[in-house]
Amino acid sequence: MFESLFPRRQTRLRHITNPLSRERSDYLRHCADQGYSPATLRHLATDLLLIQSLLSLPESSQKFDSSTVEAVIAKWAAREPKYFSYQNGRRGRENLPHRATRWLLFMDRLEIAPADPRPYDPLVEDFTAYMRQERGLSEATISGRRWIAEDFLQRFFRDHLSLSDVNIGEVDEAIAHKGRDDGYSRSSVKTYASGIRSFFRHAERRGWCQRGLAGLIKSPRVYPYEGLPSGPSWKDVQRLIATAESDRPKDLRDRAMLLLFAVYGMRSGEVRALSLEDLDWENNLIKVPRTKGRRIQCYPLVATVGDAILRYLEEGRPRSAAYREIFLTVEAPIQPLRGSSSVWTMVAKRLRPLGLALRQRGPHTLRHACATHLLSEGLTLKEIGDHLGHRSPKVTAAYAKVDIAGLREVANFSLGGLA
Repeated sequence: MFESLFPRRQTRLRHITNPLSRERSDYLRHCADQGYSPATLRHLATDLLLIQSLLSLPESSQKFDSSTVEAVIAKWAAREPKYFSYQNGRRGRENLPHRATRWLLFMDRLEIAPADPRPYDPLVEDFTAYMRQERGLSEATISGRRWIAEDFLQRFFRDHLSLSDVNIGEVDEAIAHKGRDDGYSRSSVKTYASGIRSFFRHAERRGWCQRGLAGLIKSPRVYPYEGLPSGPSWKDVQRLIATAESDRPKDLRDRAMLLLFAVYGMRSGEVRALSLEDLDWENNLIKVPRTKGRRIQCYPLVATVGDAILRYLEEGRPRSAAYREIFLTVEAPIQPLRGSSSVWTMVAKRLRPLGLALRQRGPHTLRHACATHLLSEGLTLKEIGDHLGHRSPKVTAAYAKVDIAGLREVANFSLGGLA
């Protein structure tokens, strides 16, 4: 590894002859596989030499805890501030201990202190197992309800020792807090209340709290269709797609994702979960792993969407043998897009300059735009529901409650104008 990074023999020998050269080389190769540039790898190699010296890392398997690593590096940094003066902006003083702990972790020489157990952890784990094993809920639903339970219990156990002490007033206050102080919409508060109610139904069955508590938990009234996203017009969708018209890897990736949101009405998690195996180029099909219903749905691969994905794979996607997901991060470490926030931010940043009056700016607005456009093109609610992967016609019926003026505007653009 050092041979490819350092052309000067003297510099190369310094890296090779110092202790742990094999361990340093293996870690650099690991980082190279994650997409780090040669310049970053050279900086990292220099830091690894320094870390090895500061910690006096022996050839044995001695382990270090993160607090010791940070203290040693902080003491040295106070004596040698000039070391950081020539580094670029991405390599600040705080980066050195981070690199040290990541390298030690890679070598399995970092002691990770177990997290202090929380009094409500067994309750959450039992609730999670019940949802997964007995109810058979999807992982997305389990994750959401688990988060709600943890959020409530963290708040409750600040002042209590047992869930048996809970009363309906404390539950009502926790729900009200979400709308009053955390800025939740009525729809989000309703979802939060539903999650708490589900947890307390389970708690009653387990005898953790008084019976009948779940039945007393009330949700705020949500008016029909008030939570329906206000999607952009089809003309504005075309403008949005145009913001990613360039040869930059990020734009190639974002354009393919935006087309999937708009043409197929896919959800954020479904786009992030797409793998290389989901593309059937021979039969011109795309397999969509639905996050709701836990099923695979096949679609004809629209030419414009297929071309955008293929171009991204050939010209924009980082080379990675470790991941089969289609869409990866642009910058190192190269990995699949984690969590919905990264995709939401991408869509929101591209929508903001368009100056649209939208209540929501995430990828779900494009799902709404897709449904509204299909409705304007004369498709039946059944056909739209099948296209969006809805299991209930009541869900699709919400898209019939759209503004007539908006329908007239969208109707001027065919799906072929985009795809």
